[in-house]
Amino acid sequence: MTVSPSGFQLPLTEQSLRQLFTKPYGAPAPSHEQWKAVYAADVHFEDPTQSRDGLLAYLEAQDGLVKRCDDVYLAPHAVAMSGQTAFIEWTMGLKIKGIEFVYPGATRLLFNGEGFIVDHRDYFDFVGPTFAPVPVIGGFVRWLYKRFVD
Repeated sequence: MTVSPSGFQLPLTEQSLRQLFTKPYGAPAPSHEQWKAVYAADVHFEDPTQSRDGLLAYLEAQDGLVKRCDDVYLAPHAVAMSGQTAFIEWTMGLKIKGIEFVYPGATRLLFNGEGFIVDHRDYFDFVGPTFAPVPVIGGFVRWLYKRFVD
């Protein structure tokens, strides 16, 4: 078991994943040192809006999210681990210019032999929660979703 400078022990556990995926409104985002303690240098990160390779690119993605928002929260729900794979169900809230956007989603993590995260994939609906509250566009998005779902 490796203990990182951030206090996380590798391999990560259900409890440490819950801690890593918890950020209340008003709390600081994890530091670069905390991310570096658990993410591999060659990590691949992907979500519905971007795909990035390498730890520096991952850190830039996290910094960009925090800078674009007035505040961010992340609350974990179910956590499941099997071998070198983990899934975390979560809710993310973003406050941007006085509007709160809430995204339910999940993350799939893959770990290397040393316990570092080498692949981080986020799954969530970006379009619905982002555009549904916007006048005119929101109505169109809801109509479009109903057209394809019903």
